[in-house]
Amino acid sequence: MISETEAQLIKRCRQGDSEAWDTLFGLNYDAAGRFVFQLSPGFTREDVEEICQETFLAVIKNIHSFKGGSRFQTWVLRIAANKARDYRQRQQAAKRGGGQVPVSLHAANPDTGLTPDPPSPLPGPDSLALEAERSAQVAYALERLEAPCREIIDLRYFAELSYDEIAVELRLNPKTVSSRLSKCLGRLEIIMSKITRDGTSAGFSV
Repeated sequence: MISETEAQLIKRCRQGDSEAWDTLFGLNYDAAGRFVFQLSPGFTREDVEEICQETFLAVIKNIHSFKGGSRFQTWVLRIAANKARDYRQRQQAAKRGGGQVPVSLHAANPDTGLTPDPPSPLPGPDSLALEAERSAQVAYALERLEAPCREIIDLRYFAELSYDEIAVELRLNPKTVSSRLSKCLGRLEIIMSKITRDGTSAGFSV
């Protein structure tokens, strides 16, 4: 649940306090960036920054709709997931309909007569595509979980809170946090297995 200090900060943001907005962004921007990259490792740093900018513009626009039923950062991460999905879809659409003339990777530069450099040792497009697909499937699977499971997984793996911090956040004892997280990860694994077996689409709902 939202803390009293966080509630006061959000109240100041709703009143148009620019310093409060700066503080709120500072507390959540890095976590949102890590979350977006984990959703789709194929994103570049520029992609992640653009998605985060879109995310926090949406936060500004929709701050009055936040009811405080969960941690504010959890709400921000859900917006980030939606923005990452939309961004990925735009990228895929651009690749399909870009209308660019293909250029051979083996063709010599007409100005210099030089051929392209040898292939990069970095992961190739196929590997990146597989990583991105896997991350999208995880995001899809998370959306299939009930809200308490989504929240505890978000807090542990995306907000990177310790068991003790999660216990305070959810008003549970650490042993209960450990037990609940284990059960939720088990449910997530079952969903992931079904997605992999059935070839379920990696898209997920708003």
